[in-house]
Amino acid sequence: MYLVTVLGNLLIILAVSSDSHLHTPMYFFLSNLSFVDICFTSTTIPKMIWDIHTHSRVIPYGGCLTQMSFFILFGCCDSVLLTVMAYDRFMAICHPLHYPVIMHPRLCSLLVLVSFLISLLDSQLHCLMISQLSFCTNVEIPHFFCDPPQLHKFACFEIPTNNILIYFIWAIFGGIPVSGILFSYYKIISSILRVPSSGGKYKAFSTCGCHLSVVCLFYGTALGVYLSSAASHSPRKGAVASVVYTVFTPMLNPFIYSLRNRDIKKAMQRLLSRTA
Repeated sequence: MYLVTVLGNLLIILAVSSDSHLHTPMYFFLSNLSFVDICFTSTTIPKMIWDIHTHSRVIPYGGCLTQMSFFILFGCCDSVLLTVMAYDRFMAICHPLHYPVIMHPRLCSLLVLVSFLISLLDSQLHCLMISQLSFCTNVEIPHFFCDPPQLHKFACFEIPTNNILIYFIWAIFGGIPVSGILFSYYKIISSILRVPSSGGKYKAFSTCGCHLSVVCLFYGTALGVYLSSAASHSPRKGAVASVVYTVFTPMLNPFIYSLRNRDIKKAMQRLLSRTA
């Protein structure tokens, strides 16, 4: 599954970069999303495969913080990039005449850079909060990676202000992207409903159908993971839910775009025909 995830997302990146017809803001953001998905999966799965191979389930404290830092960095970057892609679709559908002027390459690059910097800030804030906790020696985490909620559960004692700050960070870095996506799609749907012909409505909505599917998959599985871990006391169920979130979501993204997007499908066919 890990190889399928890496190869699928790598194929998206190569298809977009090699086809001049796909050098547009939407596909520029998609290729960046594919790169982030590869990195997101690579923070946890290779270590899990190595642990299974060596029959070792030990990770040092510094390694745990590093893994958590990269996990949050790329997870948050996924979320922010999905918000940027929603804004791109909002501009394309609601302001089509101004779209080429506003979404120029410099702004697109700046949006990707800002997404990375926001994610880096989120990651470092979480690491700072976790580093304030005290852990007993030889703590066993019933999980396949260093998940922040699991680390909080196994701290020797909790700092009340830390918990408040972590919930505040989650509300800011999680709530704002979701609000941005919801607002963008509210405007998109309102604009599509004003289109008189059913063919025009279908054409307008088909341009953001893939993105909407990926958004539902990403946030649906993320919400499922943390609701299941909060409601269930079984570590095994929480670990299984996390596998769905960390492996299946990045793996399915290339399939969603390649199967439902005609341009990506054609670009992949041309790329494969050249390499064959």
